[in-house]
Amino acid sequence: MKIFSKYREVLTPDQRKQKRKELSFALISGILFGISYPPLPLPFLIFFALIPLLYVLERRETLAEISRITYFTSFIFTLITLYWVGSWTKEADPFLMISGALLMFVNPALYLIPTTLYYFTKKMLNKKIALLLFPLYWVSFEYAYSLTDLRFPWLTLANSLPYFNTFIQIADIIGAYGISLLILYINIFIYLSLKELSITKRIDFRYTWIAAALFFVPMLYGIIRINTFNVSDEKVKVGLIQPNLNPWDKWEAGNIDEQLDMYLDLSQRAIRKGAKLILWPESALPVYLLSGNYPIEVERIHQFADSNDVFILTGMPDATFYFNKEEAPPDAKFTKATRTAYVSYNSILLFSPQSRQVQKYGKIKLVPFGEKVPFVEELPFLGDLIKWQVGISSWNVGKEQTVFQFVEGAEIKVAGVICIESIYPDFVAGFVQKGANIIAVVTNDSWYGYSSGPFQHKEISALRAIENRRTIIRAANGGISCIIDPLGRTLQNTKLYEQDVLIGYASIENGLTFYSMFPFIIPLLCSVAAILNIIYFVYKKFITKKKLQ
Repeated sequence: MKIFSKYREVLTPDQRKQKRKELSFALISGILFGISYPPLPLPFLIFFALIPLLYVLERRETLAEISRITYFTSFIFTLITLYWVGSWTKEADPFLMISGALLMFVNPALYLIPTTLYYFTKKMLNKKIALLLFPLYWVSFEYAYSLTDLRFPWLTLANSLPYFNTFIQIADIIGAYGISLLILYINIFIYLSLKELSITKRIDFRYTWIAAALFFVPMLYGIIRINTFNVSDEKVKVGLIQPNLNPWDKWEAGNIDEQLDMYLDLSQRAIRKGAKLILWPESALPVYLLSGNYPIEVERIHQFADSNDVFILTGMPDATFYFNKEEAPPDAKFTKATRTAYVSYNSILLFSPQSRQVQKYGKIKLVPFGEKVPFVEELPFLGDLIKWQVGISSWNVGKEQTVFQFVEGAEIKVAGVICIESIYPDFVAGFVQKGANIIAVVTNDSWYGYSSGPFQHKEISALRAIENRRTIIRAANGGISCIIDPLGRTLQNTKLYEQDVLIGYASIENGLTFYSMFPFIIPLLCSVAAILNIIYFVYKKFITKKKLQ
């Protein structure tokens, strides 16, 4: 111990005081970030959350010091907002708990990406330029986080603002990543204004006015859009079915008929009130309904649709078996008993009246670990190593964004979005580009108990509604089921963990917003800035090394 103590940094009382101050500031930033997110009604705090951390970052000289304080802030942020991911209910799968605990430590490390790029810029140029480029680095990180097998971009900064409806109306132009950029630059210019005040004892109105403009211009745009947007007169009456089944118990065999009886009874209640489109939640029945093993159940659903002249859109597991292995796709799996090739998807199915043709969509954006083991294609043994006890950790990835089409007075084209897919802005915009005029979200958030998770997930859909100016209809197993209008306002919603039927009108909106047409502009511009920074840093290092030789 004496050997190590010889090299330990000896701090003066003033240095120790400064360290404690910096740690307190980093803690405040983490807390402000965390409590800005739903379900707490404190979205305004996000415009100040970064400021204490910026104070610390500017005073740290080494990358190690910057990384340590960034990780600390991000850990507090993650802990407050994502504590629920491990489920922590009495039935929870141990593997899900382990994954949730690991996320608490892995997610904060990813925030080192923008602060590392900030450090490079500060070294190559200066502190002010580094600060001004920092928001671009942050947004490029948010976008990159949505691309890999480990993706979980739940904490995109824009997701803190669904309760601030007026401000986020500009998302129909700049999208969620543009909202994140505004949040960051408002923080930056408020910080620069406060910094100038602390140094010169005078307010630098340049920074103050820029911060004010970045805040009030979106507010003015939002006020105008809310007061001038005309919701379409073409509407369809929908019935959203919330069965409130225990997600752990329903995967046990033997109760399929009872579950189907319940869905049809609840659907009948919606039909009596005029619903023409019925929406069931994700994995409504825990079986491969169209595999050929459930002909009676399939026929019951068809007959129900026929006799009531109603469309049933439902989340449902789906599988295709290939008895000729040569016909199987490259990503096919094999049954253990007979080695029969098959693919299975977390799907949405559309049952139409007077038709035996079922339209299908297979989920593309799978939940890491929960629905797909990351990098399992490259490392197949991971698929056997990591599995939920409910057996849903190995879905195949869907191939195409399907838009469900039918006519009910008007031509209706529905985007079927499953669970976590609703948090990907550009992905949802892809359905709208293909003609979707209503967005349907089916989900099952009941794994996570009465926590922040279901509230956060529901509110994120408000951003998708605004970005694309589409009505969102959302059916969740245990809630929150809701109808969100094209202005991101919740028209109706259910409560958590109550069996319920929600009936209301969904407007049929056509036409594309600027964001729907060009969803990649801001993330790509920010990514280019980050890549150029890296290239320039490497180039400078190379030139410096050449000069020293």
